[in-house]
Order: sequence, then structure tokens, then C-alpha cells
Amino acid sequence: QVQLVESGGRLVQAGGSLRLSCAASGRTDGYYAMGWFRQAPGKEREFVAAITSRGGNTYYTDSVKGRFTLSRDNAKNTVYLQMNRLKPEDTGDYYCAADRRGPIETMADRYLESWGQGTLVTVSS
Repeated sequence: QVQLVESGGRLVQAGGSLRLSCAASGRTDGYYAMGWFRQAPGKEREFVAAITSRGGNTYYTDSVKGRFTLSRDNAKNTVYLQMNRLKPEDTGDYYCAADRRGPIETMADRYLESWGQGTLVTVSS
């Protein structure tokens, strides 16, 4: 099983940028698709973005298209979420997840193998 640790979350002013990282350890020899999710206080968990195991394809929810960019460096076992032009609505706990089953387009509503513990992003107005 792969273990995931997110980092990079902090308080940022609206319009600013952050880069979140998700470092994988453990059994990383498989081909894992990686996804990012977020959960605002009092709201349901929301899918943000996903990337294929080799980084060739990405998939974003509409609300972050053009602002967020997902990438991965498999040599470092790390996936990055670059977040630009942040809005207060982007506030929440951000979690990364890894899975070897199914396409990235369906990561939002299926069981995923591994989850990180989350990192808090707060966007102030």
C-alpha cells in the first residue's frame, strides 16, 4: 500500500497562489492515478483534479479549470497541485488520493486505495 503525505497548505490572500505537494512512500512500484479532493467546513467532499499514472492526462472540475494545474514527478514519487488566482471558495482541507483501478474521470465517486491526511488551505478576502 502506498502512503501519502500532503503539504503546502497555508493562509493566502485571494488572488494569490499556492503549490500543494503529495509525497508517496511505501509500495510505489505500481501505476497509481492520483487525485486531489477538498472539503470546505460543513460541506461535502469535492473532487478537484486527477492525473494518470504517468502524468500524460489530467482531469479537472469546472470550477478550477484554468486556475489549477496538476502534475507529477514519478522519479520523486510526488504529485503537485499548482493553484493560481485563488478565491475564498477554494478554502478547505485538501486531500490527495491514489488508486490503481478505473479511469481518472471516475475518481470522484468510487473507493480509492490510499488517502493522505490533508492540508488546510485558507483563502482570505
